[in-house]
Amino acid sequence: MTPLRIDILTTFPEVFSADPPAFLGASIPARARRAGLVEWRAFNLRDHTRDKHQKTDDRPFGGGPGMVMTCQPVWEAVHAVEAIDPRPATRILLTPQGRPLRQGLVEELAIKPRLLLIAGHYEGIDERVVERLKPQEVSIGDYVLSGGEAAALVLMDAVIRLLPGALGHEGSASEDSFSMLPGESIRLLDCPHYTKPREWMGMAVPGVLLSGDHGEIARWRLDQRRARTRERRPDLLNP
Repeated sequence: MTPLRIDILTTFPEVFSADPPAFLGASIPARARRAGLVEWRAFNLRDHTRDKHQKTDDRPFGGGPGMVMTCQPVWEAVHAVEAIDPRPATRILLTPQGRPLRQGLVEELAIKPRLLLIAGHYEGIDERVVERLKPQEVSIGDYVLSGGEAAALVLMDAVIRLLPGALGHEGSASEDSFSMLPGESIRLLDCPHYTKPREWMGMAVPGVLLSGDHGEIARWRLDQRRARTRERRPDLLNP
């Protein structure tokens, strides 16, 4: 199996270290990398600047606070990195103005051969290079971060766990919150889960989970998913 390749363009490549205790050096991303399911590498946008100070940003035209990332380093970095590997890259710009990162989009990205993530910083990226590169613009939520690096980590984790073999149990991802269950037309939240001991602080595990009746357990879990979705995320019932 050819691993999924993820390239990240950033001014802070150290964020994407694959060594512990870094985020990507632990848990599922680290195991998937060791198993050859995914490979990733961060590239420093400063390596594609042309001035001695390696500046990737400048003051915005029209005035205003903050700095804007300039076109040339982003443009050259994208094309230089894409040339490293013949697999076509799906370009993704992490931005609060993008398409919300929901499970359906994660599933789309998980079957791509290669992702190229552009992690902007400061006030954003000069709009002209965005128009030229035409990346998919993706947002992880209606809030603003210091840069796209944290958003890129979120996207990577969500995608990597869907790769075949990444999880200990192949059915785990298919039963997560927002996954589409067989026979369902909407994405539901997950059901509640319990483990030992059977009773804790006077609270008992629901009896159906101890019954051994797998049909009843499956029905209970589906009922719980529907009820929890109605209570907590009614917007999912009318997408």
